[in-house]
Amino acid sequence: MSQQINGAIGYVEYAYALENHLAYTKMINAAGKTLEPTMDTFSAAAANANFTNVKDFYLILTNQPGEQSWPITAATYMLMRTDYPAEQNQAVLKFLDWCLKNGQQQATALDYVPMPPPVVAQIEASWTESFKSPNGEPLWTASLR
Repeated sequence: MSQQINGAIGYVEYAYALENHLAYTKMINAAGKTLEPTMDTFSAAAANANFTNVKDFYLILTNQPGEQSWPITAATYMLMRTDYPAEQNQAVLKFLDWCLKNGQQQATALDYVPMPPPVVAQIEASWTESFKSPNGEPLWTASLR
């Protein structure tokens, strides 16, 4: 719409803006620094986010600390049912592990920021706690990689 109405302001994801050659602006972040939207400033926001004390990794990444953190950043989530059959959830967890370990370069190629390694470790640790077999054993262990 902002391409059609003179002076309009819209918000779209970075990949969409690049793909469609849209104009974008610099912004002032929580540290008072003026930044451009770049993969580095998005990465800084993700790296400075503290996922340790939030339920299910639900964290709004707006105004994360750090001089290089882009002020409007978001994470993409995957929701899984813990009541699905164990073998189905285990297959999904193996696929997600592959994505987190091997799909990071593809994310970058599509103008998305890879998850920082400490966050990947937290995610996989949560899988061990959240997904259990019928006998109560964790569905996810490092040996399943």
